[in-house]
Amino acid sequence: MVTLKELATPVPNTWCPGCGNFGILMAVKNALVELGLSREETVLVAGIGCHGKMPNYVNTANLHGIHGRTLPAATGMALSNPNLTVICHAGDADCYDEGWEHFAPALRRNIDMTLIVHNNMVLGLTVGQATSTSQEGFRSRSTPHGVIVPPSNPIAHAIVGGGTFVARGFAGDPKHLQKLIVEAVRHNGFGYVDVFQPCVTFNYLNTYQWFKERVYKLEETGHDATDRWKALEKSFEWGDKIPIGLFYREKRPTYRDNLPHIKDRPLTGLDLGKTDISSLLKDHM
Repeated sequence: MVTLKELATPVPNTWCPGCGNFGILMAVKNALVELGLSREETVLVAGIGCHGKMPNYVNTANLHGIHGRTLPAATGMALSNPNLTVICHAGDADCYDEGWEHFAPALRRNIDMTLIVHNNMVLGLTVGQATSTSQEGFRSRSTPHGVIVPPSNPIAHAIVGGGTFVARGFAGDPKHLQKLIVEAVRHNGFGYVDVFQPCVTFNYLNTYQWFKERVYKLEETGHDATDRWKALEKSFEWGDKIPIGLFYREKRPTYRDNLPHIKDRPLTGLDLGKTDISSLLKDHM
């Protein structure tokens, strides 16, 4: 069983003081301890953005990928070895803009891994441009007169797009977020957690205080997470009240379950000694 001390790294943390990523980092580390995972069989995958520094601060097996391409890398790892616990980190621009074409198929495939999206509604690393989750009227370097299109709704898309575990957390409540991450990792399938992650440097609208005045926990209202239509209805709540927690969960075979030749073993465990590919080579010569 891994400890918090073993998860620490000597890398200096360069996030802005007060960044919402600190809350996510705390929640992830505590979740790994609660899950009793080993460092060697846990892989964190991250892309480009402030969230991309996550692997620097967690002492597990890690991969720092390229912008928008975290899910393909994580997918390859999860499918190649069922003994790995793969946790993919992405930013809102990284996943919902640059990587949207990977997000949608990942939901349908239901690969057994976890996706945590650090959703600060702004491009923090590249000094404050708008993203697809930026709110209407938000002024940024790329939208000096304010965002003029409505923001995307990734929770709603995940529910109608085939997601089997759809949740949302808040970096300002790391204990609640920890619980959601633990549930997402334990879920047999694709565990997706969108996280409100305030950017204290460039997002002057969606602050800690702004969220604290609005968010409420679905589990405290008796929400039925097995009811897809109720979950979809909740996903459109925005304004004075914004729900966090588990929106929707269902049991469905994973992608690997339908691949009997690799269902229970890693690719390295396959016996390739008697494999004859001469006919394939002949067809392509």
